[in-house]
Amino acid sequence: MDTKIILSYLKSLSENNNREWYHAHKEEYKEANAQFETLMQELILEIGKFDSNILPMEAKNLTFKLVRDTRFSHDKSPYNPSFRAHIGPEGKMPVPVGYYLMIKPGGQSFLGGGLFADMFKDATSMIRNYIAENGGEWEKILHDPDFEKEFTVKGTALKNVPAGYEKEHPQAEFLKFKNWYLEYPVRDDIIGNEEFFLPEAVRIFRIMKPFNDFLNQALKGFRMPVR
Repeated sequence: MDTKIILSYLKSLSENNNREWYHAHKEEYKEANAQFETLMQELILEIGKFDSNILPMEAKNLTFKLVRDTRFSHDKSPYNPSFRAHIGPEGKMPVPVGYYLMIKPGGQSFLGGGLFADMFKDATSMIRNYIAENGGEWEKILHDPDFEKEFTVKGTALKNVPAGYEKEHPQAEFLKFKNWYLEYPVRDDIIGNEEFFLPEAVRIFRIMKPFNDFLNQALKGFRMPVR
């Protein structure tokens, strides 16, 4: 596995974000993608040692395409110059939540976890209810010293506590959220050192596991909307 190949290809794609360059450099893409899938497969095996819910998984089924949907975007560049994957109990589906990785050169790479999507109203309601009823467990996870050192819970939020919940609830600020997720930024030089990056990613994902477990407990019974 050579993560420098991944970074080099994505940097070049970012600088030449057009279909002509992409198709002329298909071999470079194949090599970079193969390196990314190798990284993902190793991550799956390591995460599986402390979270068996994600086993067995194949890396190629967890990755996202480079092609962008530009129909409703002002940015018409055809590719997203990043390699992304979600390792969850149901693969790359956003629910149940799992472990997210994005490699995007230029200081935009990160390790993530939790619920990133905010368009699933049922999921939002289920998590709000669970936080409201299990505030002590929620606070214990968030105030674990290792968790506090590495993470701040993020999410899009309402201005006010939604109807049906006490405005003075101890977790009122989190009840305003429509999604709850974690992001741990990773520098290019860290990613480029695969001997350090892999164990560092495993360490971070291990710390976020209780957070993911809490959300997945809240989301038991949730079904993805049928298109």
